[in-house]
Amino acid sequence: MALWARQVSRWRCLLQTARAAEFPRRLRICSSTAQACRGFASLALLPSRNDVFPWRLQAYRHVSAGSCSPPDSAKDGSFSSPESNLPSPVKQEQAKAETLPDLNAKILYEDWDDIPSSSALEEISEEEAVQIIAEPLLPLRSSTLRDYVDHSETLAKLVNLGVDLSQVEKRQKAGQLLLTLDFEKDIRKILLFLKDVGVEDNQLGPFLTKNPYILAEDVEALETRVAYLKSKKFGKAEIAQMVSRAPYLLLFSVERLDNRLGFFKNELGFSVKKTKDLVIRLPRLLTGKLEPVKENLQVCQIELGFQHNEIQQIVFKTPKILTASKKRLKQTFDYLHNIMGIPHHMLTRFPQVFNSKLLRIKERHMFLTFLGRAQYDPAQPSYISLDQLVSLPDEVFCTEIAKASIQDFEKFLKTL
Repeated sequence: MALWARQVSRWRCLLQTARAAEFPRRLRICSSTAQACRGFASLALLPSRNDVFPWRLQAYRHVSAGSCSPPDSAKDGSFSSPESNLPSPVKQEQAKAETLPDLNAKILYEDWDDIPSSSALEEISEEEAVQIIAEPLLPLRSSTLRDYVDHSETLAKLVNLGVDLSQVEKRQKAGQLLLTLDFEKDIRKILLFLKDVGVEDNQLGPFLTKNPYILAEDVEALETRVAYLKSKKFGKAEIAQMVSRAPYLLLFSVERLDNRLGFFKNELGFSVKKTKDLVIRLPRLLTGKLEPVKENLQVCQIELGFQHNEIQQIVFKTPKILTASKKRLKQTFDYLHNIMGIPHHMLTRFPQVFNSKLLRIKERHMFLTFLGRAQYDPAQPSYISLDQLVSLPDEVFCTEIAKASIQDFEKFLKTL
């Protein structure tokens, strides 16, 4: 009986340990418990010094095959199962332990390996295919901003504003700049500033198309430049006109703007008022290069033979002559002065003729010569001014100046 009591005590200890352990540890303890029971059962099969009865050996064999609890009593050669002799709480714990699967890592891994992995070549139904939304990948590098519009809220809003991204991306690093900006954080404050300056809503898109770099400027710096223009007696409407017609104007610092105004005042000998009127009519004089301006002034004085006061009059009436092509300027003067016989003082009086196309001047002069009406001297009858020669439409020129029909003019042009 001492051996039986020892075995029952050990089994209870193992059962209590299994109850206290975690789930995986409980499984391992249960496994070790079964091995211990088998060991005890094998000891029970050995002959005992107390001459154990044969039926008890059979009970031990039953314990080795199932539970490690021996029968407590047997009557009439029959015995009850070991589980029936256990206390009720022990029976419940044993039932719980028996319901736990005897898992091990190898079997678990084998079960995981049996799960089929998804494949890109796996066939799916049409219903599943319709539900799949394939987002286009954002290119890491691209030569056009069109590839980023669908992925960038900033670009989409700029397009709605009227910005031409196809023109913006042609400017150096302008596309990279737009991709780094946030519309609400970086762009909105610039738009509000431009509207406050006087740029119209429908001009914001074209303005940013020509000058997207203003979006990277600090608002305080822009306000400082506007304040400088106001200090030079430029009105609000005049500043709005200058900024709209010369989008790069506000990129210039106060020092550069001051130097530009001083250059035109000193180089041309203008007063402050005339200098201001000059840049209001052609504000890109403040943003363009000064070398072409200097060269054109020298051409007018040295090659074309105009006096300084005549150059002042020509430039003030026609500021574009400062930025015109030197070649076209010399060709136009040569035809007007040497072929048509227009003197310098007449060209000074009507400098707008330098802005006209040379072909138009030639065609109309030759037609008037053909009709015998090419008279450009104001002291002579049937005088035709240079302004009438180049500014009137073809129909008006033919009927009022040439005294001919438009059909006659067109037939004459075919003979040239």
